[in-house]
Amino acid sequence: MLNINHLTKVYGDKKAVDDLTLHIQPGEIYGFIGHNGAGKTTTLKSVAGILQFDAGEILIGGKSIRTDPLACKREIAYIPDNPDLYDYMSGIKYLNFIADIFGVDAKARQDRIRQYADLFELTGDLAQPIAAYSHGMKQKLAIISAWLHQPKLIIMDEPFVGLDPKASHLLKGMMREVCDEGGAIFFSTHVLEVAEKLCDKVAIIKGGKLIRSGTMEEVRGDDSLEAVFLELEGESC
Repeated sequence: MLNINHLTKVYGDKKAVDDLTLHIQPGEIYGFIGHNGAGKTTTLKSVAGILQFDAGEILIGGKSIRTDPLACKREIAYIPDNPDLYDYMSGIKYLNFIADIFGVDAKARQDRIRQYADLFELTGDLAQPIAAYSHGMKQKLAIISAWLHQPKLIIMDEPFVGLDPKASHLLKGMMREVCDEGGAIFFSTHVLEVAEKLCDKVAIIKGGKLIRSGTMEEVRGDDSLEAVFLELEGESC
């Protein structure tokens, strides 16, 4: 589903991501763990085709995000940590705009918008301008828009920040459904508890370098990472 091979991204004299290799299979919820500034967002933006990178390759379903970005972007959805939506639009106009971009037909978009807006209790607010939305409401709208075209790979940067407990629970269920249907989820977090309860596999990044990947049990069982876990647990508090 997603193959990141020797990804390197440099800012000035600093390697934000340093020779990162990571493979995510269909059906996996894959957590990307690291403290703030570890290189998580840079990696996710590179996978989503937002950032150019300096070395390596990213393949989505066997297609290169570097040489065939449009084909890749048809298969993915990306939710940033702080959704930058069009505030002048109403919620429903924004969702229809996204559906138009991905060629979602009228019946499918209507059904999916109704389903997810009802689920997140946002239906009554869709006629309102996005400028009037709280951060949590914007996050819910971004989630709905990401699910509209039924992407095979969903990339999310700290998706639970700003969501209330009920919405977080709903999102976790939606993530599992995507994977049960053969898709994959790649999301970043610095909260270990989230990764432990939700992920099939995790990868830990520090200083731009991948330091461990595998199941949570495998990663937790690595005594050499004790200091890293203590650091992350402290940051989560």
